[in-house]
Amino acid sequence: MRGRTAGAAWITVSGSAALTLLAAAGAHAEGRGDIRVTKTVVNSGNSVIIGTSARVTYPIAITIRDDSGVKGLSDVSVFNKTNGWGFSDWVDTRCEKTSSTTSVCTATMTIAPGWLPGSVPENVNRTAGVWQVNATVKANDGDYWISDHIAEFKMKRASKLTTNAAPEPVAKGAQLTVTGKLSRANWEDLEYHGFAGQEVKLQFRKSGAAHYSTVRTVKTGDVGKLSTKVTATAAGSWRWYFPGTTTTARVVSAGDAVTLK
Repeated sequence: MRGRTAGAAWITVSGSAALTLLAAAGAHAEGRGDIRVTKTVVNSGNSVIIGTSARVTYPIAITIRDDSGVKGLSDVSVFNKTNGWGFSDWVDTRCEKTSSTTSVCTATMTIAPGWLPGSVPENVNRTAGVWQVNATVKANDGDYWISDHIAEFKMKRASKLTTNAAPEPVAKGAQLTVTGKLSRANWEDLEYHGFAGQEVKLQFRKSGAAHYSTVRTVKTGDVGKLSTKVTATAAGSWRWYFPGTTTTARVVSAGDAVTLK
């Protein structure tokens, strides 16, 4: 497992040590006394999406209970559930008392994409996917609990999607070609690259309508390109919609309005 703390260098392990830490990540929680984590919510239930430049900050809200009251958090860590690698700074914690025995302590985590290239001994893109949260909590009476695997969430690569419909305007009943490109953030070089072999939905909204409807599904080519022909039956807007994967964020392109001539 690897991690990062504010202002510190990356901490990495390899070989048998890495296997030991991965095994530890799935171990039973342990500690002293009756303090327990009863609920954990990461980023309000949403995936954490990391691109190529903008720093991302997200909350982990941990509900803690102890008969003497809650003192707070002494450790929070997040990492990929499968390979044990992770990257997030724990930068702040705020605890709100909801009763004499219960508090919600929210840990603020942050990630700067500039940290990512070369940060692990393998391709850092492999850290995208399902992550888990570990935390150590403390009570006013000295009780503590090392809580492993208290929540799961998805850490995803950001994505982009474009749409172009031509010709514009188009004769009613004529063929319209709708193209586009799906790309996603590469955390190794901090650039966006085409995402091949993905099913993307072509959607249309007739002028005056409130919603888009799916017309067909098209698979992206080798460099993430999309292209299909449709018959123009009405004026309206065309767009592509990618539902996302475990490792890559969903994305909807801007609509391209086409009129009839």
